Amino acid sequence: MLDYPQIGKMAPNFLTIGVYKNRLGKIRLSDYYGKKYVILVFYPANFTSVSPTELIRLSDRISEFRKLSTQILAISVDSPFSHLHYLLAKRIQGGLDQLNYPLISDLNQSITNKYRLLTNDGLSFPGLFIIDKEGIIQYYTVNNLLCGRSVNELLRILKSIQYVKENPGQACPVDWTYGDEILYSHPLKSKIYFKTLYSYKKS
Repeated sequence: MLDYPQIGKMAPNFLTIGVYKNRLGKIRLSDYYGKKYVILVFYPANFTSVSPTELIRLSDRISEFRKLSTQILAISVDSPFSHLHYLLAKRIQGGLDQLNYPLISDLNQSITNKYRLLTNDGLSFPGLFIIDKEGIIQYYTVNNLLCGRSVNELLRILKSIQYVKENPGQACPVDWTYGDEILYSHPLKSKIYFKTLYSYKKS
């Protein structure tokens, strides 16, 4: 029986075929270890209604992820040739023309199954995983098939994960964005944050 992916554990590794800049090539998750964070974006299938809205928005904002040393990899259960067709299709047709990151093929459903996202219909739930440079899962979500994800929230979470890893002993409170007041993870030191916050609100 497969273990469920968990925060703090190694992400299931994989080797498969990806398509990037209209070229097919092998992609191995572990090749990014020690180099980049990885965001795995699972989506149900090519040419589904919600998927291109998410994939295109991620592509249009790729520079923000690159500044954070993060690689995006999008995965579905389609073949590499279906991916290529999807990438060649114009956006006005619901395609992904000029996508700025690879699409990964999981035709045998092994990756989707490892990440426990396979639906009863053989598609993938819209799951998303943030994996750090050591290959450890730091965050994941699973959405309703018809509910699009937020790129703004993804960037916020990614920045907060990177911040706490680079600043041991600190934590990010609710709705934290970079530059906001931080919180200490120690329960006694954390009182400094609450004292400052609620003293300010009283005045």
